Amino acid sequence: MIRITLPHHLQTLANCNREVVVEVAGPVTQRSVLDALEARYPMLRGTVREHVTLQRRPRVRFFAAGEDVSHQSPDVVLPASIACGAEAFMIVGAISGG
Repeated sequence: MIRITLPHHLQTLANCNREVVVEVAGPVTQRSVLDALEARYPMLRGTVREHVTLQRRPRVRFFAAGEDVSHQSPDVVLPASIACGAEAFMIVGAISGG
């Protein structure tokens, strides 16, 4: 059981709560977590990752165990605290401006 927290605009799009739970078979990586999220909530496809390349969209950040893992390879195994459900994998919409 993997816990994922979503920003408000994605909660609205998926018609879900701030935190959702997905099941991941195999190693718990960014890719496997996001694949499970998009399988459960197909309306989120293309919002967090590009449709074709599956690359993280600009201004979207991922946090695991208090660390920004946005620029790590999507196939790096996430911390055990995420895999066991003790902590949530966070998807955050970054804000830019001046």
